[in-house]
Amino acid sequence: MSVSTKHQPPSNNFGPQGDSGNPRFGSRWLGPLALLGPAGVWLIFLLVLPTLVIFEISLVPNIKPGGIVNPSGLDNYFLAFQGVYIMVVLRSLFLAIGSTLLCLLLGFPVAYWLAILAPQRWRNLMLMSFILPLWTSSLLRSYAWITILRPTGVLNSVLGFVGLPGLELLNRPPAVLIGMTYSFLPYMVLILYSSLEKLDRQLLEASADLGATPPETFWKVTVPQALPGIAAGSLLVFITSLGDFVDPELLGGASSGTAARLIYDRFLGQTQNWGFGAALSMLLIMAVSIAIALLLKYGDRDAQP
Repeated sequence: MSVSTKHQPPSNNFGPQGDSGNPRFGSRWLGPLALLGPAGVWLIFLLVLPTLVIFEISLVPNIKPGGIVNPSGLDNYFLAFQGVYIMVVLRSLFLAIGSTLLCLLLGFPVAYWLAILAPQRWRNLMLMSFILPLWTSSLLRSYAWITILRPTGVLNSVLGFVGLPGLELLNRPPAVLIGMTYSFLPYMVLILYSSLEKLDRQLLEASADLGATPPETFWKVTVPQALPGIAAGSLLVFITSLGDFVDPELLGGASSGTAARLIYDRFLGQTQNWGFGAALSMLLIMAVSIAIALLLKYGDRDAQP
C-alpha cells in the first residue's frame, strides 16, 4: 500500500512568518518605537545634546560668556590634574567614597532588620517612618545639622552636660560626611530592603542545618544574594555624593571645596572659565559612566552565590 505525500516547498525566511513586507513584521517594531519614541526625544534633547555642547566647550581654553567657541585641544583636561585642582577632585572622591561606605555600614543592618526580622504588620509603617526625612528639603536638613554641630550647638551642649569635651566638627570634612550620610542613607536602605526582601529563606535554614555559624551564613549566603542591591545602592549613593553641592558648601566651608563647588565658580563665580568648568563636568560624567558600565558588566555575575 503506497502512501502519497504532497510536495512541500522549501522553507525560507520570506514566508508569511518572516516576510518583511508582512504587516505583522512592522507591527512588532511599531509598538516599541511608539512607546520609546517620546522618552527618546526628551533624552536626546535634554541629555545627549547638552552633554555634547559641554564637551565642545571643554575643548576651548579660557572661554567666558559671549566668547567664540573654537575647540582647540585638551588643555582644560590637563589643567584639572594639576596643582590644587587635583586635590579638589581627590577630596570629592574621598567624600563620595566615605559617605557611600558609611551608608552601606549603617544601612545594611537597618534594611536587614526591616526585611527579615521586623513584624510583617509593622514593616511598611517603619519603612515609611525611616524615609520621612526625604520629604523635607535638603537645605533644611543641612541647616538642622549646622544647629547640631556648631560649637554652641546641641551636640556640644549634650557633651558638656555629661562632662565630656566639645567637638569641633562644623566646617570640617567630618561634618560633610555626617550630612551626606544622613541625606543619602534612606536611598541605600530602600534599595537594600528591596533586595533582602527577596532573600531565599530556605538557603538560610539549610546553612544552619548543615552546621554553618551565623557569620558564615551571613558572608556565604546572605551577602552573595544581596550583592545586586549592595552594588546598586552603593552606585546610587556614590553618584549622588559626587555631585552634591549643598552639604559640602554649608557644612564644610572653605576647607571642604569639592568639584561641584569648583564647577559652580567657573560658570557663575567671579573667576569664570567655562572651558575649565565644562572639562570638570565631563570628568564627573565619565567617572559616573565608568561606574555604571562596571555595574552592568560585573554586577550580576559577581552576585552569583
